[in-house]
Amino acid sequence: MRDWSLHLLDLMENSLRAASTRVELSLALSQDGALDIILRDDGFGMDRDFASLATDPFTTTRTTRKVGLGLSLAQHNAELTGGYLELLSEPGCGTRVHICILTSHIDCLPLGDLAQTMASLILLNHDKTDFTLDMSSPMGSEHFSTKVIKEVLGDEVALNEPEVITYIKDLLSEQSQTVFGGILL
Repeated sequence: MRDWSLHLLDLMENSLRAASTRVELSLALSQDGALDIILRDDGFGMDRDFASLATDPFTTTRTTRKVGLGLSLAQHNAELTGGYLELLSEPGCGTRVHICILTSHIDCLPLGDLAQTMASLILLNHDKTDFTLDMSSPMGSEHFSTKVIKEVLGDEVALNEPEVITYIKDLLSEQSQTVFGGILL
């Protein structure tokens, strides 16, 4: 993966495959440059034994291939910076992935186009899943929620309308710039 937004796309797609109706992503950049990324979902979840093996690339629930690289690559790239990946999951309750990366490390990947990643996920899953994105740094904080946008638009306008997706992408891009100011981008 060439940036963290691609890792997050892969991990959120895991959430969607697990039938999540709610996917919550938060990114918190501290003053010392540590970036905590927390992804929560309300999907199927995993039992303790499977969750303990989930970062092994040869552990997967997919039947189309025998490897699952998403969590293992994210863990590897976090550890390259001196960070870590923690996974907590419970059957029937969902999964929580916490990734900590040290952004000042030379091996830290850029954040990438988080706005495009989120817009793509929303476009393809607007009717099944609510997404939230919380971002914070010493420069400020922003909150985004598809549930709020759906309430404002009402039943007449779907989130997958081209104008709405363009608005969402532009809004998220502006929010990322406000919070991270090009630091991670």
